[in-house]
Amino acid sequence: MASLVLSGGVNLRHTVHLDLNNDQKFSSPGFGIKSKKFIQGQNIWLHGDCRLLKVQGYGHRVSSFPNKKLTVIQSSIREKTTKFFDFVVIGSGVAGLRYALDVSKYGTVAVITKAEPHDCNTNYAQGGVSAVLSPSDSVENHMRDTIVAGAYLCDEETVRVVCTEGPDRVKELINEFGASFDYGEDGNLHLAREGGHSHRRIVHAADMTGREIERALLKAVDNDPRIFMFEHHFAIDLLTSQNAQEISCHGVDTLNTETQEIVRFISKVTMLASGGVGHIYPSTTNPLVATGDGIAMAHRANAVISNMEFVQFHPTALADEGLSVKQERENAFLITEAVRGDGGVLYNQSMERFMPLYDERAELAPRDVVARSIDYQLKKRGEKYVLLDISHKPRDQILSHFPTIAAECLRSGLDITREPIPVVPAAHYMCGGVQAGLHGETAVRGLYVAGEVACTGLHGANRLASNSLLEALVFAQRAVGPSVDHVSKSTHGLDLKASSNWVRPELPFSLGQDTLKAIRRITASMRKELQTIMWDYVGIVRSTQRLEIAEEKLWELEKSWEDFMFCSGWKTHMVGLEVCEMRNLICCARLVVSSALSRHESRGLHFTVDFPYVEDSKRLPTIIFPGTSVKVTWSSQQLHRTYS
Repeated sequence: MASLVLSGGVNLRHTVHLDLNNDQKFSSPGFGIKSKKFIQGQNIWLHGDCRLLKVQGYGHRVSSFPNKKLTVIQSSIREKTTKFFDFVVIGSGVAGLRYALDVSKYGTVAVITKAEPHDCNTNYAQGGVSAVLSPSDSVENHMRDTIVAGAYLCDEETVRVVCTEGPDRVKELINEFGASFDYGEDGNLHLAREGGHSHRRIVHAADMTGREIERALLKAVDNDPRIFMFEHHFAIDLLTSQNAQEISCHGVDTLNTETQEIVRFISKVTMLASGGVGHIYPSTTNPLVATGDGIAMAHRANAVISNMEFVQFHPTALADEGLSVKQERENAFLITEAVRGDGGVLYNQSMERFMPLYDERAELAPRDVVARSIDYQLKKRGEKYVLLDISHKPRDQILSHFPTIAAECLRSGLDITREPIPVVPAAHYMCGGVQAGLHGETAVRGLYVAGEVACTGLHGANRLASNSLLEALVFAQRAVGPSVDHVSKSTHGLDLKASSNWVRPELPFSLGQDTLKAIRRITASMRKELQTIMWDYVGIVRSTQRLEIAEEKLWELEKSWEDFMFCSGWKTHMVGLEVCEMRNLICCARLVVSSALSRHESRGLHFTVDFPYVEDSKRLPTIIFPGTSVKVTWSSQQLHRTYS
């Protein structure tokens, strides 16, 4: 994997300079583009102050930037599929959109999204945003809850920053962007309580908070003429260069999955806000787009990766086995933490309450504790699901607090106001990711991260409920200042020249339809095999032997898949959606296993029977540095390198 795993005293905010071989001067691959907002017909820099720009007969309102003149610099590249922006944002969740809305005041912004803009983890977030907004609460309380839930692996300075700045970020959603949250009879925001929280501090919009935040931010983005949305663009690899020991990012190559065009985005700053890795497991609450693309791209670009062993399994996803009417689902349906926070009780199928047996906080224990407790019950009793009961609460209260859950369950023949909900753990959130500093900076110059793709140190070994949207909001804003500074110090000429330094990837049309169908079929089969390996050997409860088996099985699967691909005529620089997703899934799965094997203790989300106790001497982050490995594979390397 071209990586070295270290578990030791490395500060999460430490910038690591990489000493790569001299022949690795430039690197990357590419894919396509289309946008209802983008100017057609010519490659240009969009930057400056104008109302209407005309290029080859096409008109487009660009923007008005204070105290700046419009600069249009024509590209020397002949292809019409190279686009130039001051800022490129990969991902359209809360982190990416919030960042785009701030940096658009200083330059042009391209937001690249893999599917529709709303197809992101933000849109699926039911619970809410945690923030200290009650006089009875305090920043210290929120910090303590976060650190306890994170099994004392959290970076304390990061925790303080997020808990302190969080309330202002939530107020901005309401006052600047018109997000509509629930209010109580007293006219104040209705604050819910969830597992791991000592106080009521969850701002929410019923049980569809993420959807409401996404709606408000997308509306603002649509009204901002300086932000250009590129839908159905799959980011494949970052465009990077090396100068001495410093790695720099110059943009990203993408695939327009609707037109099958390869398109290159050149930018002065790249914000990676691409979400998580849920689909390395067979059952996940994440949307289909969550295939670890951002973490894999950053790893291949020589960013530092941290804490990948801490995969959070949400304790309560809807269990189809317990429903009378089965539904076809692309992902597991989440039953929010707020149901337990509102008084929901967990029972086994004999209607025996079990959480008090495992933790004095019972149903309000942190997610890692609840997920393991459910896992123990299921294995002990040989059952497929447990039951979450909220039916003892007033019907009107249930329906007003959880309308989405009630409606989804009713579609499956279940009335949650009268019957318990069958639930089972499912992969939900990656607490690790691309190592980030206090302003979202990474070890790669010009590359910033925010949201689930980032490892800021906030979550430690386990994320506290509803801290994810908060972290995304805080770090999206904190990354703005250094990003703008970086843009102001960049020159157009450097980036324009650099755009020709990376060889473009190739679409595999030459292989023929029969071969491509076979490649898609085998890739889909091996993707399921990878997910099965991860669930069977790298699940909620782990062991060294099973992790080693997983490591070997993943290596064998990857080699078998690559052998099939290349024997079928696939070339290393070819690209396709299913194939590139598989590369990313393999890359992330191996990062998870490598990190898990390096942690010789049980902490938070990582529980191993061989080291069942917390070791204070091992209260350190797991760091994956780029380096040398005997198993450097296609999935762990960028598709192309240009030498200079």
